[in-house]
Amino acid sequence: MDQRQSPRDLRNRLFELLKTRSFRRGRAVLASGRESDYYFDTKPTMLHPEGAALLAELILHELQGVEADCVGGLEMGAVPLIAPVAMRSLDLGRPLPGFFVRKAAKDHGTKQRIEGLDVQGRTAIILEDVTTTGGSAMQAVEVVNAAGGKVALVLSILDRGEGAAELYAAAGVPFKSLFRAEEFLAA
Repeated sequence: MDQRQSPRDLRNRLFELLKTRSFRRGRAVLASGRESDYYFDTKPTMLHPEGAALLAELILHELQGVEADCVGGLEMGAVPLIAPVAMRSLDLGRPLPGFFVRKAAKDHGTKQRIEGLDVQGRTAIILEDVTTTGGSAMQAVEVVNAAGGKVALVLSILDRGEGAAELYAAAGVPFKSLFRAEEFLAA
């Protein structure tokens, strides 16, 4: 990643990657159960070398000034984001260890819902790939809170603008997104 590029330049490049690799028009059923005329599958961007690097850089830029000591989220949407963000955080002198929240506890082994880190007494950033109603990332918030952690922010790559911000506001959880769906719909 070229350190001379501004966050705006990095965001513009990530926008282009998301537009070509992750944005599709056409009928789709979303995780929320709603139907839509467009769909974002961010995995092809998150798992692309340049996409992963840009996402980590821009996420960490958004976290400047946010008091937290770990980063995680609900499987599957957050998993491809966690490792690149944790790794890049070390390079920037702000190590943020990662964890992920299982949708259901394993029926073997540790039988835990949170993997990778004990969040008790920690302040977490919850990452999400796409938010619609906000229900998926809210599951992670609730599990972190139940485990004795605190959530400082839910940060989504893309907010579809269909209720997530209102859900988090009602719960008193700060929320941000790197992009909004209307940016892609207008492009």
